[in-house]
Amino acid sequence: MAKDTRDLLKKVRKIEIKTRGLSNHLFSGEYHSAFKGRGMAFSEVREYQIGDEIRTIDWNVTARFNHPYVKVFDEERELTVMVLIDVSGSENFGTIIQQKQDMATELCAVLAFSAIQNNDKVGVIFFSDKIEKFIPPKKGRSHILMIIRELIDFQPENRGTNVAEALRYFTGAIKKRSTAFVISDFISPKFDDELKIANKKHDIIALKLYDRHEQEFPNLGLIPMRDEETGELQWINTGNKDVRTAYKAAALKRNAELDNTFKKSGVDYTSIGTHESYVKPLMTLFKKRESRR
Repeated sequence: MAKDTRDLLKKVRKIEIKTRGLSNHLFSGEYHSAFKGRGMAFSEVREYQIGDEIRTIDWNVTARFNHPYVKVFDEERELTVMVLIDVSGSENFGTIIQQKQDMATELCAVLAFSAIQNNDKVGVIFFSDKIEKFIPPKKGRSHILMIIRELIDFQPENRGTNVAEALRYFTGAIKKRSTAFVISDFISPKFDDELKIANKKHDIIALKLYDRHEQEFPNLGLIPMRDEETGELQWINTGNKDVRTAYKAAALKRNAELDNTFKKSGVDYTSIGTHESYVKPLMTLFKKRESRR
């Protein structure tokens, strides 16, 4: 086995051990409560008993046997879970502990393991400013490990971000109503209309990843900054207070616009920084959804 393959498998195993443990101990109950039991599926018929609701009577079977029968329903448990994951250049930005891409990989793995524990199918769309790869929804551990392997090793063709493009493709590709997690920093052209359309058909949850230093520059003097999406290098004077203030104001404006976009579309979302653990924000989001059920 080549060293590269060995290293890759080691990384996959490491992520599996960590994220599978989290989904077993922390997220499985919360995931189930927050996302399951959306509908009712017909299961069987049985004879009518006193106290049964009249509206559950199956009139065809009743007529056939000349005796009242009712329909029995099971909670519809099986979901299709899609993860739309941003693999653009800006996902490589990270100054504290980990890069956004590493966090996105772990988040995707945690959600996928939580889903398969609940017997759900999981599929993934990798996107930049185009659709980079589509992995159709399937069940099972080997499918999840293949997704993790792809995430670790994936090299996007393009470096930009276009969330609208990803949502358009997803809405067209997945016909059955599904739960979709969009993992991105959302530094993208506007996607309000596409988000509204997708959230009408599906249940969209946005997980916004950010790095502290995208919100606020520390005073480091003159520093080179490369735009990961365009490749352009600029020298920024972080020692200049006006530069730092303008940078922070632009970040606050961008965040406020994003908050507004999610609120208007009725999409649940949370922000997760590269300097923190994703466990708490994810648990809070799940619990918030649970309380509304």
